[in-house]
Amino acid sequence: MHGLSCQIRFINFSLYFYWGGNIMANLRRVRKVMRSMPTIEGAGVHLKRVFGFQNVPELDPFLLLDDFHSEKPEEYIMGFPWHPHRGIETITYVLQGEVRHEDSLGNKGAIRPGELQWMTAGSGIIHQEMPEGDENGILWGFQLWANLPASHKMMNPRYQEIKSNVVPELFMEKGLKVRIICGEVNGIEGPVREIVTNPEYLDVTVPPAEKFFHLTVPGYTVFAYVIEGSGNFDREKDPCTFEVEGKRYLDPAVDCMIEKETLVLYGDGDSIEVTAGERGVRFLLVAGKPIGEPVAWYGPIVMNTQAELKTAFEEYRKGTFIKHP
Repeated sequence: MHGLSCQIRFINFSLYFYWGGNIMANLRRVRKVMRSMPTIEGAGVHLKRVFGFQNVPELDPFLLLDDFHSEKPEEYIMGFPWHPHRGIETITYVLQGEVRHEDSLGNKGAIRPGELQWMTAGSGIIHQEMPEGDENGILWGFQLWANLPASHKMMNPRYQEIKSNVVPELFMEKGLKVRIICGEVNGIEGPVREIVTNPEYLDVTVPPAEKFFHLTVPGYTVFAYVIEGSGNFDREKDPCTFEVEGKRYLDPAVDCMIEKETLVLYGDGDSIEVTAGERGVRFLLVAGKPIGEPVAWYGPIVMNTQAELKTAFEEYRKGTFIKHP
């Protein structure tokens, strides 16, 4: 972190385990594990698709998660040239390298390490995203798509540009660390606010063999995506109780450790518990309120009906797509 104002240290670790003096007992169980899969998007960007179209609606309100991580510029330098979005929000979080962007509203800039951009496309925006590696040619980041309800699909587009030094970073007992992008931990709120699906987005690091406990809102969709190390995401440690999608890398006879580049989708409950493996674990923890509406999705546009999709693409061809220039 660059600013002491956002480095917050908690001495009493018990604050993290209690809510109103009572330990929450209804732990979420792992419902499904999904291994990310290689794919190519944009003008030739090699990335890992964690989930997407085929997973609607089980991750509602979330639509897609991509992990772009490469040491080879030829795998990402072509980027994502000009393209439209309507009806969704795109959340880009960068760990290494940077992503330069510009759009039809006149915005222009770069998302650098530790920074993110929360773009609400709303009624429509046209933009491009062009990645660049760091001094060693390394690019690493994530893009999450979140759906908008029908009542907000045609809202005015907007950006929330979040610099690294305004993201609270909590240093807790036993070496646990949490970056709060969106949501609240121990009374500390992240900088991304006023999002209709009330999401939470945390970057969590747990040292070897330590535990992380976190309260979640019952009824919300909750998932974790492992980006470094490994961990156990279910106290029962029983791999026979959840579905595994993708490569069958998990043997029921072993310790149920979830490795990097793997997503854990939770069932319902009011809390989660994660135990780090011998190398520790770092993961993104994401939660949000399900929308529960029909999804009509084609490419970068997500609406509620096929008629709305047709209208969006007709407007794009006619040059009337942008409603709020």
